Amino acid sequence: MGLGHWELMLVVFVVLLLFGGKKFPELAKGLGKGLREFKKSVKEPESEEPSQVKSADQKDKE
Repeated sequence: MGLGHWELMLVVFVVLLLFGGKKFPELAKGLGKGLREFKKSVKEPESEEPSQVKSADQKDKE
């Protein structure tokens, strides 16, 4: 189940009506950045978790 071409065009049209043509590139850029960060965090969860656990354990010992 996904968005078809007509649904996607309708969403883009509504966004253009609401925000105007000048704000649309800024919104698209922000959305792209957010998706990139999300994908990055999903791909690399193992690298961050051990350091967070270690720092929490060290704080408990102090």
